[in-house]
Amino acid sequence: MTTTGTVLDEIIAGVREDLEVRRAQISVTEIERLARAASPARDARAALVGDGSTMGLIAEVKRASPSKGSLADIPVPADLAEIYATHGASAISVLTEQRRFRGSLADLDAVRERVQVPVLRKDFVVDPYQVFEARAHGADLVLLIVAALDDDLLRELYDLIAELGMQALVETHTEEELDRALALGADLIGVNARNLKTLDVDLSRAAALLQRIPRGPLAIGESAVLSVDDVEAYAAAGADAVLVGEALVTAGAPAASVTAFRQVARRGRPAPEGAQA
Repeated sequence: MTTTGTVLDEIIAGVREDLEVRRAQISVTEIERLARAASPARDARAALVGDGSTMGLIAEVKRASPSKGSLADIPVPADLAEIYATHGASAISVLTEQRRFRGSLADLDAVRERVQVPVLRKDFVVDPYQVFEARAHGADLVLLIVAALDDDLLRELYDLIAELGMQALVETHTEEELDRALALGADLIGVNARNLKTLDVDLSRAAALLQRIPRGPLAIGESAVLSVDDVEAYAAAGADAVLVGEALVTAGAPAASVTAFRQVARRGRPAPEGAQA
């Protein structure tokens, strides 16, 4: 469900073109075979929950973004991912979109080979082929952006991810999208402070949406994290985890940042009125 002419539409148009190139190189039959032959996926939810006392952290390998342009060179993504994992990251996010984020499936392969924590394929997934790719390349978690998908395709992709033993991080940034994610029965719900259609950022709006997520699904704050204070703001809104990229690749001290972000106490969300504690 996109609006013609948005930044999101432009990104997805490029994603579809690049997908067709890969599909011509490896058939859907072959990529599905590779996906189903891959080693079992790791449990991303369990990794994000940890012992339940502190915020989970998805640390991102991110070279560039549409809003900021180039962020970092990251010549060896596996080296950065290893730093993240060694210092307590719950999971690693790897951008595989090549035009705006300068990522690749080769980055995903390299990170998967190096770390033992769950790995997220972060891309604009709009076709089942990409889900098979994710599993074939070792992803445990796949991003689904509600704004990019109608309900039928969202359900199809969500179910395929589960069938392959992975988990879906279902990303939202409006009340309507959050309602769709909840109706889907999503177990991991991301709330992005960045509007992908305009690239505007509003952490307070994201915090308000996080507070609407009931107990049960894990709630993950995305974007707008530049400091421990921002992680604290997400925790105060009831986030169980945060996904952080820019702050980790631009500050020059990823190990210290990961350690500091992971020390923020998780506060949880209140039970609905009248519910049992």
